[in-house]
Amino acid sequence: MTEKEVSQQKAAVLGLQHLLAMYSGAVAVPLLIGNALKFSPAQMTYLVSIDIFMCGLATLLQLMRNKYFGIGFPVILGCAIQAVAPLQMIGQKFSINDMYGAIIVAGIFVVLISGIFAKIKKFFPPVVTGTLITTIGLTLVPVAIQNMGGGNSAAKSFGSGQNLFLAFCTMFIILALEIWTKGFIRSISVLIGLVAGTGIAACMGLVSFTPVMEASWFHLPQLFYFGVPKFEWSSSLTMIIIALVSMVESTGVFFAIGDLLHHDVTEEDLKKGYRAEGIAQIFGGLFNAFPYTTFSQNVGLLQLSGIKTKRPIYWAGGLLMAMGLLPKIGAMVTIIPTPVLGGAMLVMFTMIAVQGIKTLAKVDLSDNNNVLIIAISIGLGLGVTIYPQFFKNLPATVQLFLSNGIVITSLSATILNFLLKGGDRKAKQNTQTANIT
Repeated sequence: MTEKEVSQQKAAVLGLQHLLAMYSGAVAVPLLIGNALKFSPAQMTYLVSIDIFMCGLATLLQLMRNKYFGIGFPVILGCAIQAVAPLQMIGQKFSINDMYGAIIVAGIFVVLISGIFAKIKKFFPPVVTGTLITTIGLTLVPVAIQNMGGGNSAAKSFGSGQNLFLAFCTMFIILALEIWTKGFIRSISVLIGLVAGTGIAACMGLVSFTPVMEASWFHLPQLFYFGVPKFEWSSSLTMIIIALVSMVESTGVFFAIGDLLHHDVTEEDLKKGYRAEGIAQIFGGLFNAFPYTTFSQNVGLLQLSGIKTKRPIYWAGGLLMAMGLLPKIGAMVTIIPTPVLGGAMLVMFTMIAVQGIKTLAKVDLSDNNNVLIIAISIGLGLGVTIYPQFFKNLPATVQLFLSNGIVITSLSATILNFLLKGGDRKAKQNTQTANIT
């Protein structure tokens, strides 16, 4: 389906579906940081509202490809979850103003090194990108399962009958629509599943409308809401490291979407993509929001819906900005029960893994070196995802890199490919072979 075949009305609905798919991940960061820093209700309201607004703005910056920035792929940007712990630490040890100063410095750093960092493309032949895309999907599956159980694995209600019922009802509704419907209805199967699952939960008395009633009607973004940023060197260095981690993760997402679009991701694509994220991060610091990175959650939705154009994503970005200005409307999304989100997430995230497997199908698996690259890298990525404390005895700076399963898979696959396949020459041969097949 081409972009011209998607009407604005249908694109708006598809955009809403993308928004719902990423919303819980987007609001998790302000909630976690605001609670850790003991924000007042008024401060928390601003934090969530500006975060949602900036998610939309960051998405539009990435969509609007121009001479200087924007990858121009159908991607959505949200808060970098790996930034939560460092930001909490900076806010508690120094101040919230130091926290936002560090975010601005890291954003400037990303913009400055985007061209240099984009040269890593030559280290990403199909055996590396396929392994990375597969790992992205598999490392997200535990998040979906946790949400299906209720969200908090330590709670007594985790895995309760009603949580599992809602999760599997949502999942089966989406599957039924995928199997027995066609066209536009099939493309919005996730949205219908989320609405139907929430309706079932409401009938069970499990949906509270209190957040909607308590939210304000209108809220404007404010420059330096919490005060003028301060710049402390260790805090800035910490956030630069987090920015590098996010860039590696975004690289995998860019290649995953490029594969979906049958588009060869170029060095120029990567440079403009990184630069858009850096600019978004600078805005995040100026308006007292957060670092923003390309979300992997929505890749599976592109695959599932079959509609891979940018128009629905423009709608998603616009809706996010509108919700940031209208907190009462934004609060309506928060009433979706966690198990319902989990059921939808499981379908979407596993689709990402399947896309990675399709990429790996282009690789010569009779070559034992390729098998070793795939097996070890996926094993390390999944292992670190399950046990992020695996590297807890290493220096804190090293832990920031190695506690992320996607990042460690990227590093492992790239290094092993270089060692086992002979570096650039072999990488080019592999790419040519994959294109021929």
